[in-house]
Amino acid sequence: MAAAKHQFAELGYPRTTLRAVAREADVDTRLVTHYFGSKQNLFISVVDFPFDPDQLAEGVLAEGPDRAGRRLADLTIRSLEVAATRQPMTGLLRAAASEDEAALLVQRILTDRMLTPLARMLSGDRPDLRAALIGAQLTGYLFARYVVALPGLADADAEELAEVVGPVLQHYLTGRLEGPDPG
Repeated sequence: MAAAKHQFAELGYPRTTLRAVAREADVDTRLVTHYFGSKQNLFISVVDFPFDPDQLAEGVLAEGPDRAGRRLADLTIRSLEVAATRQPMTGLLRAAASEDEAALLVQRILTDRMLTPLARMLSGDRPDLRAALIGAQLTGYLFARYVVALPGLADADAEELAEVVGPVLQHYLTGRLEGPDPG
């Protein structure tokens, strides 16, 4: 599993092969195929979020809605400062950006492991949209800071970023969402 995590994080989904994973793990490729069946199944198996989504949502929302956006920003940004936590997430983004099949896998993983649990915890109107907007904000942050290394963001202080990102997340959590109500 460590070899697969490393390969996907470093090379992205398209350039990672079962053969390369097996070589790094010092096992026969047939063994990897036996246990996982395909590269897609291996990818899904090794993707770990840096936090449990249910616990994240509960922890952020347990103290009430006030400043929940800041708590979410603090927790997320702090966890992404650790390379071991960040690598699987950047691997996901690289994969999704480079291959349609990987993008569908990432969509499924994000929906099942992050957005749906978060939406279940939200009160108010349009919880699925709110959760998706939060996911988009955090995914964009991760991509711009750690994959693209956007100047101004890549070198900014994590505490300062949490202070700036927190109100945006707060709006998505509790603010009024403009636009037509599909209901």
